[in-house]
Amino acid sequence: MSNANLAQRAILALVHLYQKYLSPLKMGPTCRFEPTCSAYAVTAVSQHGAWKGSWLTAARLCKCGPWHPGGYDPVPQVRS
Repeated sequence: MSNANLAQRAILALVHLYQKYLSPLKMGPTCRFEPTCSAYAVTAVSQHGAWKGSWLTAARLCKCGPWHPGGYDPVPQVRS
């Protein structure tokens, strides 16, 4: 198993742990985006790899706040 694949699997495992154990503790839906930020992270890391997927996720999380209206914000497609 390559280091890149290991990093990707580790990040996905952390996001899944968040989705399963921490996210349900919130009172109702709180994400202003569709897909949710954690679903975005899973898709971004799965499609773009650990490094770029994490970068895309961090940029998405920086948008999360009252200064941004939210809405539909899909993961960019992989460039060939």
